[in-house]
Amino acid sequence: MSLLNKHSQAGRSIFMSSVQGLANTLAVVVTFVGAPPLYSKTIDWVQSFTTHHYGYGFEDLTAFAWGCVCGALVFFISRASISTALVMGGLAVATRFL
Repeated sequence: MSLLNKHSQAGRSIFMSSVQGLANTLAVVVTFVGAPPLYSKTIDWVQSFTTHHYGYGFEDLTAFAWGCVCGALVFFISRASISTALVMGGLAVATRFL
């Protein structure tokens, strides 16, 4: 492997790690803003569904678990979307200048 190839790969590695870090940071912000509305709009239905199908007494456990699920859903969907958008945007900018 030549020195130029190593330098090029190092530049791509730095870019990708920066994109990943930015995507994670933005995903945390989106999760902070987006998870509570998702939780508040769906928790009544989820608890009703749990009570109807599994019986009474699971409401508190269901509320906690659903909160974790909402946070994970918003985080991972936003991270995947943001990282894809950043990579595609970076490639579009790079191809425009090349």
